[in-house]
Amino acid sequence: MKRLSDFRPIPKGDKKTIRGWVMYDWSNSVYQLTIGSTIFPIYYNAVTRNGEDFTINFFGIEAINTVLYAWAIALSYFVVALFSPLFSSIADYTGRRKAFMKVFTWIGAISCGMLFFFNKNTVELGLIAFVFATIGYGGSLVFYNSFLPVIAEHADQDKISARGYSMGYLGGVVLLVFNLVFVMFPGVFGITDDSFAPRLAFLTVFLWWIGFSQITFNRLPKYTFGKRVKGERVVMRGYQELRTVFNQVRRMNHLKIYLIGFFFMTMGVLTVMSMAATFATKELQLSDSILIATILLIQLIGMFGAWLFARLSGRFGNIQSLIISIVIWIFVIMAVYFVNSATGFIIVACFVGVVMGGTQALARSTYSKMLPETRDHTSFFSFYDVMEKFAMVGGTFSFGIIEALTGSMRYSVLAITVFFLIGLVFMVILLRKQHLAG
Repeated sequence: MKRLSDFRPIPKGDKKTIRGWVMYDWSNSVYQLTIGSTIFPIYYNAVTRNGEDFTINFFGIEAINTVLYAWAIALSYFVVALFSPLFSSIADYTGRRKAFMKVFTWIGAISCGMLFFFNKNTVELGLIAFVFATIGYGGSLVFYNSFLPVIAEHADQDKISARGYSMGYLGGVVLLVFNLVFVMFPGVFGITDDSFAPRLAFLTVFLWWIGFSQITFNRLPKYTFGKRVKGERVVMRGYQELRTVFNQVRRMNHLKIYLIGFFFMTMGVLTVMSMAATFATKELQLSDSILIATILLIQLIGMFGAWLFARLSGRFGNIQSLIISIVIWIFVIMAVYFVNSATGFIIVACFVGVVMGGTQALARSTYSKMLPETRDHTSFFSFYDVMEKFAMVGGTFSFGIIEALTGSMRYSVLAITVFFLIGLVFMVILLRKQHLAG
């Protein structure tokens, strides 16, 4: 039973609480690196191809493996986008945002563990487990992000957001390096089955994610500000709250423009992160060792990128820094279209690392700074996350559609450039309005 003391104001800037919050980036980012970006995409391509034949049978439906992979990601984030407003509003009204965060964490982590059973004969199981792992990852971030303005002072949010992303990159790299020892040198450990080492990596993601997330759950407040009224129908109220937030955003001209620009920018960023490994293996025929080493390099540079853009935002402002990152993204993606060698891919990847972490960390903290002084942060961050998830849906679904129609992933890459260009236009409009208002 909740007591009145459970809902006392949460002091901002508490170092122990902030360290606990940051540790969730450390714990869950192993999904993004091992499952979302590296070992799983490589293993998936190996399991679902037969020589130069890339078609697979999924419950009797013939499809191109990479198209199905892109659509699996789109489906996952569509589910998160559809239901997270309901769950986050309930969490906001009951004060149980941490409890919902725990549920999605367990769903995601257990699903990663289920990938241990994914092989050529269980393609359906593998894709379903991947979908649920992605739902768990995306769903937990709704509640994780909403804690930032609750626990951190306004002036510190850029720095703490960047610190979280940096810890996430570091944690992902640590576990990936550990797993690569088994994946690349299985014979040293007496592993004779080529599929066992990557499947073991999926199991370690489950253990890492669950284990380290307990630090976060032990340090974040059990309850935040519950607002449930006796006799109120919370399920219906959840969507009403989302509509209220939407109406508030419509009246906040600067925030509205920012979110439109954020939507298209995020379509580009998240699609690149999700499809980079499959593009490299399929279009460039990169070896697993080169691809994995390149992705590791991206993560290490990403830590520097998150720090760099936090510094840039302090000197030039958030929107100016986001504009710089988008311009770099545009040139990077245009370069990817013409890349035909491992050397070219590695060079481009270095630039991706610089802007990837910086863009994400800055986007999150910029939105946090633009929120009104209100306690219902979960609902506002739900709105943010819904847009982020629909951006992922739109980006990955269009990526798959274009490949299915043209037979080449390179044309899908061109579409990503268009997303960034649209995002750039809205950020420039917002910057001009800020100058006029100032």
